[in-house]
Amino acid sequence: MTGGDIAGLIAAGVFAILVALLAIPLVKLGKVLDQTTASIREATEGITPILAETTTTIREANKQLARVDAITGSVAETTGNVSALVALFAASVGGPLIKLAGFSAAVRAGIAGLRGAERAASAVKHTK
Repeated sequence: MTGGDIAGLIAAGVFAILVALLAIPLVKLGKVLDQTTASIREATEGITPILAETTTTIREANKQLARVDAITGSVAETTGNVSALVALFAASVGGPLIKLAGFSAAVRAGIAGLRGAERAASAVKHTK
């Protein structure tokens, strides 16, 4: 063997060691990628039921909102009916009551006026 052959063998040995040293991080990186793939798979399997449950919850919430919307519409309609009934009652009974109150106030004022006139007349008789 010549010096060139020995140098070639040494270079090949050094190259083999370098490849072995580079292979170790590559193998570790492959394991990390495998673990990452497994973690993503587990996360996907865990998220699927959560998404299904969330969809069900949202559907139920929408049903409840539709019910609340119907109830709100009924309350608004009832409020309108009560308001119309109060307006009708006020127009039917309120007008005559106001007229009656005005009439009774006029009668009271007339009676008070008559009493005042009687007192004035009796006061004049007593002074003469």
